[in-house]
Amino acid sequence: MKDALHELVGPLQVLVAVAEHEHVTRAAHALGLQQPTVSRTLARVQDAVGVPLLVPDGRGVRLTAAGRALADVAARALADLDRGIRAVRDDDSPTTGRIALGFLHTLGAAAVPALVRAFRQDHPGVRFQLHQGAAGAVLDQLTVGEVDLVLTSPVPRRPGLACAALVDQPLVLAVPGDHPLGVPGPIALTAVADEEFVLFEPGYGLRETVEAMFAQAGIVPRIAFEGQDAHTLRGLVAAGLGVAVVPAAHPGTSEAFVGVVERPLQGPSSTRTLGLVWRDEPLPRVTAAFRDSVLARPHLLLP
Repeated sequence: MKDALHELVGPLQVLVAVAEHEHVTRAAHALGLQQPTVSRTLARVQDAVGVPLLVPDGRGVRLTAAGRALADVAARALADLDRGIRAVRDDDSPTTGRIALGFLHTLGAAAVPALVRAFRQDHPGVRFQLHQGAAGAVLDQLTVGEVDLVLTSPVPRRPGLACAALVDQPLVLAVPGDHPLGVPGPIALTAVADEEFVLFEPGYGLRETVEAMFAQAGIVPRIAFEGQDAHTLRGLVAAGLGVAVVPAAHPGTSEAFVGVVERPLQGPSSTRTLGLVWRDEPLPRVTAAFRDSVLARPHLLLP
């Protein structure tokens, strides 16, 4: 690593040292290099730039105006590079690193806090950046490197991404409490075929899953409203504006909406598969540690 970094920044370091000492031998001593090595490096830099950078001045050398300008730029570039290297190394630290996690809105109230809490018990210094959004949006963020890991559903199949299915999460039918169907017990989706539905907007993973359920049941839904998060959908249901297919609420959280009855869905397609996704490349140590922690605790995703 040190050899590679020296190969990358060596010529810039030599130019900055000569600018500081205005003497090749003293610059070579400060860098721990032989004087001929420094001279050859300066010659390569000058050839690459194509303009004179140094001129003799007594027993030393003097930078030309072009040399001084380039040395100033090189000094700033080296300082920025040093800060960047330290930041990258800090982010990769298993004790003080940073993890950018993308996830669905429906996982924000309980599942993600539980996973983060479990990990931080052994890694209290690790920082998290949390990004909520639709499945397509957070996967796009993952692809371009804005997030490190994504919790989503359905589990995607995209080139360049690796994924692991974690758990099948039960889906329920949310109905108003004063609705004739607002009673406990399982229910088939076909029993509400004539109801108005409140659905997630297109582009959300749960919308894709529910549409597949409708197709399997032979239902063409009447859509009354569309929303972007389960809390909004439950609020619309509580207001008597339709019924909705949503993940089962975590008891004791804001997901458990007053005025809404959740009935388990009957049938083979009454769950959605939650998965963890990452770029198919070597991961930073802290990111790999959190990935492994999530893979070992899929039960935290369920009520």
